[in-house]
Parts: sequence; C-alpha cells; structure tokens
Amino acid sequence: MGRPLWKGTINFGLVSIAVQLETAVREKQVRFNLLSKDGMCRLRQKLYCPDTGKEFEYGDTARGIEIAPHQYAIIDKAEIAKIKPHRGRAIDIEQFVAIEELDPIYFDAAYYVAPTADSLKPYKLFQAAMLERKKAGLARFVMHDRQHVAALRAADQGLILHTMHYADEVLPIGDSLPTSLATAHATATEAKIARQLIDQMTEPVDLTRFKDDYREQLEALIESKKKGKAIKLVEDDEEEPPATINLMEALKRSLEVTKSREATHPRRKSA
Repeated sequence: MGRPLWKGTINFGLVSIAVQLETAVREKQVRFNLLSKDGMCRLRQKLYCPDTGKEFEYGDTARGIEIAPHQYAIIDKAEIAKIKPHRGRAIDIEQFVAIEELDPIYFDAAYYVAPTADSLKPYKLFQAAMLERKKAGLARFVMHDRQHVAALRAADQGLILHTMHYADEVLPIGDSLPTSLATAHATATEAKIARQLIDQMTEPVDLTRFKDDYREQLEALIESKKKGKAIKLVEDDEEEPPATINLMEALKRSLEVTKSREATHPRRKSA
C-alpha cells in the first residue's frame, strides 16, 4: 500500500468516518524523452518572448487571460489564492442515489477509500448498508486545491470514490449525432436478430482478456534495445474500408459466426 493521497472523513447526517484515499488506477504508458538526432543530448524547452527573443525563468512569469487579440488581463497569485477552495478534510455526502441513475460519462478518476485503524466498525457498517441498498452517495470534497463532486459507492471489499465531471462540462450527446438518426427505423426482424446477436455474445466480464498490444510491443522493443537485440514488429497492413452491406445480411452473418464459435469453444454465460 502506497502513501495516502488524502486523509479526512466521510460525513453524512451526524455520522463521521475517518478514511484515506488510495490510488485505484495506475495508467501504464511509455514516455519518451526528446533528444538530439544522434541521441547524445536530452533537449529542454525554454520560455522566451517571440518578439524580442528574450528568455525567461519560470519564476519570472505571470498568469493571464487573453481578452482581445494580443491583450491580456493578468491574474495575480494573491487574487487566485483568495478564491481557492478551502483545504477541507471532509467528503460531505449531500444525497444518496440509485447507482443505475449515474451515467458513467460523468466519471473521471477512481480512488479506493480505506478506513483508519479506529474507524473499522463504522466503515464496515456504512459499506454494508450501501451495498445492500445499492446506493451511491453524491458528495463534495477538496483535494489538491480543487473542489470535486464525487460519487461514493460500495464494492464487496470496501468503498470506492469516483471524482466526476460537472454537469456543464459534459457536452449534450445530441450535438454529436446526426439529426436524421430519429428517422432511421429497423424492421421487427432486424431488431430480433440484433437482440439474438447481443445475447449470443454476452458472457461474464473478463477485462484481463483486453491488452494494450501497442504498449506491449513498445515495451518489448525497448527491452530489446537495452539488450542490443533486434526485434521484428508486426505491421498492420492498411486496407480499404469494407463496403457497406445489407443490414439484415450483416446481422445474419454475425449471428452465424458467433454460433459457430460457440459450438467450437463454448463460453461461460452470465448468471
């Protein structure tokens, strides 16, 4: 277990439970350094004025907002400090909601909520009650000088907190979909086959089967570079996109393929 990211309490009603937030997700990415072409020098970026060429240190900079072309309003650090959220130590639950009411599009980062040594009993009581009622708590809290809205939910082994996007940050889906979508209608037979295809491909969740092939090949390439060996990478052939075929025909073919695979390699079905 690593160092806690945040320590405080969960508050709802008159109840207060001491907790701490732990990292739940650690993204795996390969990060490169920017080098000279001969690989002998690691390059650095510098701050400079494009008009005069004068270079500046980070400590000599200020924050500002462009209010007109090439005109900026400077926001002083002291002004920002006055309106920064107070460094609170509480996750204040404002309401409970049914978990299915929360659209995953609002979820951002995830954290494990761990109890402290003296809060095991209230933590367990709260977690069990949330799990039984299938509820999530919508809360506010401050971490790293930022005010968050969050969803607190119960899993079998403990509590998980999801920071969330604010409502005005999520774009309406209608802005991205064609207006003609409402006029597209499938026949009853097409709808039936589509449902059959979905049912045929339904099985218990197993996210371990999904791998980041690019990252794994990149890591293998880097490892081979360390050992001074060459490695053969699998190249993707660029192909022309397949021609659009009849919807009914596509559904029927897909269903036949999945049935054939099921007969050869039976899959576990969801409960």
